[in-house]
Amino acid sequence: MSGTTTGATTLLEARYRTVLRMLPAYYRREREEEMVEVYLWDVDRDTQDQSRPTLGETASIAALAVRTRLGAAGAAPRGYALLGSAVRLFALVAVLLQAAAAVVDRVLELTWAATGGSAQWHAFLTGFTGGGTVPPVAATAIGLLPLLWTVSWFALLHGRRRLAQSAALLAALPSLWPFVAPLVTDALPPSTPYAPVSLVLAWLSALALCTAHHRDAPAPVLPVLPPGLAYLGCCVVMGASVVLAPMAADPVWAPATSFLLVALGRLAWRARHGRGGADATLALAVLGLLVLALRLAALYPWRGIPMPTGTLVAFVVQGTAALLLTAALAVVGGRDLASSR
Repeated sequence: MSGTTTGATTLLEARYRTVLRMLPAYYRREREEEMVEVYLWDVDRDTQDQSRPTLGETASIAALAVRTRLGAAGAAPRGYALLGSAVRLFALVAVLLQAAAAVVDRVLELTWAATGGSAQWHAFLTGFTGGGTVPPVAATAIGLLPLLWTVSWFALLHGRRRLAQSAALLAALPSLWPFVAPLVTDALPPSTPYAPVSLVLAWLSALALCTAHHRDAPAPVLPVLPPGLAYLGCCVVMGASVVLAPMAADPVWAPATSFLLVALGRLAWRARHGRGGADATLALAVLGLLVLALRLAALYPWRGIPMPTGTLVAFVVQGTAALLLTAALAVVGGRDLASSR
C-alpha cells in the first residue's frame, strides 16, 4: 500500500516536513502538501516510522531552498527577488575585479621579468618551479588558477553557467594555500589578516556566483558596456594605476582603484536618474566593505615600520575614499530600499 499524507502523521512525514522547513514560508504555503505527498507516494505506510529522507532528497531540497531565496522577479516575493538580484550583481562585479586583477598582475610581472635581465627572469621562473617551501605543483597552480576568473566572467556573460561556476571555484582555490601549506610543508600559518580576507573575498564571490546564478535566474546582462569592453576597461584602469603610482603597487592597489571608479559611476548614475536600483547599490556596498578590509589588511604588516611618505599618502587616500564611497552606497541603497517598500 502506498504512503499518503492522510490519517495520523507518520515519523517519515514529520521528518520530511522538518527538512522542508529549509524552504521559505511563501514556497511552503504553495507546495508543501504536494511535495510531501510525492515523497510518500511509493513508501509503504507500515515502514514509514523506520525510514528517513535520503541524502539526495535532502540535498535537492537544500538546493531548492537556495534557488527560492535567491529568486528572480516574478518568481518570488519582492524581498527574495531583490536579494537574489543583489547577490547576482555582487558576484558579477567581484568576479570582474578579480579576473582583471589576476591578468594585470601576471602581465606586469611577466613584463618586469622579460625586460630586467637574467636575474629577474630567473626569479620569475622560480615562482612556477617551487622556490622555497612551495612545491612546484602548488606554485604552478597558485600562478595559473586565478586566470580562471577571466574564464568565469566571459562564460557567465555568454550563458555558460556551469562553466562559469566551475571556473570560479577553481580560481578561488589558491586562496586556501596559506592555510593548507602549514599542514603539508614547513611553512608557517598566516601571520597577517590579508590571507583570511582574501579567502573570504574569493570564496564569497565564487559561492555567490554558484548560488544566485542558478538555472531559474535571469541571464546576466551588463547595463552599459559589452562584456569584453568592460573587462578591457577594468584591465586598463588597473594597469594604469600601477604604472602611474608604482610606489603604491601592492596587491590591493589596482583592484581597489577600479572599485572606486565603479562606485563613483554607480553613484553618478543614481544622482542622474533618481531613485532605483537598490540591488546594485547594496551589492557594491558589500563589495566595498571587502575592498576596505583588504586595504586595511594589506597595511597591517607596516605597523611600527616607517613607510615612504608617498606610499603612505596614497594608501590613506585610497582607504578613505573606499570608506566614504562604501558608506555613501550603503546609505543610498538603504534609502532606495526603504522607499520602494
